Amino acid sequence: MIRVVLVDDQAMVRMGLRMILEAEDDIRIVGEATTGDDALALVTEHAPDVVLMDVRMPGMDGIEATRAVLAAHPDARIVILTTFDEDEYVYEALRAGASGFLLKSVEGDALVDAVRVVAGGEALLAPEVTRRVIERFAAQDPARGATSEDEAASAAAIGDLSDREVEVLRLMARGLSNQEIAKELFVSGTTVKTHVSHILTKLGVRDRVQAVVEAYDSGIVVPRP
Repeated sequence: MIRVVLVDDQAMVRMGLRMILEAEDDIRIVGEATTGDDALALVTEHAPDVVLMDVRMPGMDGIEATRAVLAAHPDARIVILTTFDEDEYVYEALRAGASGFLLKSVEGDALVDAVRVVAGGEALLAPEVTRRVIERFAAQDPARGATSEDEAASAAAIGDLSDREVEVLRLMARGLSNQEIAKELFVSGTTVKTHVSHILTKLGVRDRVQAVVEAYDSGIVVPRP
């Protein structure tokens, strides 16, 4: 059973999400919150598998709430919901540690699939989308990117990678899939999968999306002008 917490200040939105998700035999809503503070309390109480988090709420918004939840509960997996199809929110959500990003207009089947994907430990965004978003905002306004402390931490983590793992990470940051990386490096898909697993472990991140963020923060991948 996938346990889900809904966080949105609009009752109708929460009702719609609940109706779609609870129609599935393997998904159960264990709590609803209207603010970021309430979301943190619910995650502490119920330890859900997935949190669906509105990006715009009074007081603590979804991005700040994501940071707060993950600081207290690092294993939580959060999907950001918004009605605004703007790259800025994707970028901020990724930097906050979100595992995915969905528009509230998403079809019911896609919403259910997204919850299952994130609960299974995967990230929702395609690598090429992640690369485009990070490149755009990292290049556009460095002040929005990592702090010097973040960069130092990222550089130290990257230093633990082997030369081959750094090569794989750079290809991941270009948006290549495992099979495309395998073709590029003339190795098997299984070998690439092993490298990716080692990269995630050494960087202390949960998915390839966060690994790509680290690649930019460390400076081993530079945003295109």
